[in-house]
Amino acid sequence: QVKLVESGGGLVQPGGSLRLACEAQGLTFNIYTMVWYRQAPGKERELVASITGGGGTTNYADAVKGRFTISRDDTRNMVYLQMNSLKAEDTAVYYCNAKFTGWDRKSYDYWGQGTQVTVSS
Repeated sequence: QVKLVESGGGLVQPGGSLRLACEAQGLTFNIYTMVWYRQAPGKERELVASITGGGGTTNYADAVKGRFTISRDDTRNMVYLQMNSLKAEDTAVYYCNAKFTGWDRKSYDYWGQGTQVTVSS
């Protein structure tokens, strides 16, 4: 059974830092693109950052560029999101996601349960 488990969420003051972690179980981790999404109250889910398998190409939402860093450790089946200079608008439930589409167009898409990040004084 594939399972993604997020950790590291919590309450932090504006300007502070937090590191989220996601452990993937039951999949060939290194071939998956790993993605962090978030959903704030009253808003749609949005992509925060992604990192591909293989070369590890990264992409970031404009709102977090320069503040967040996504990374992965394929030896541990882990993906991380380092969040610095946190703002109140970063408050959301953060979700870990694993995606893979083969050459035969068969797609795989798995989600974690989410972890709450609250940025407040």
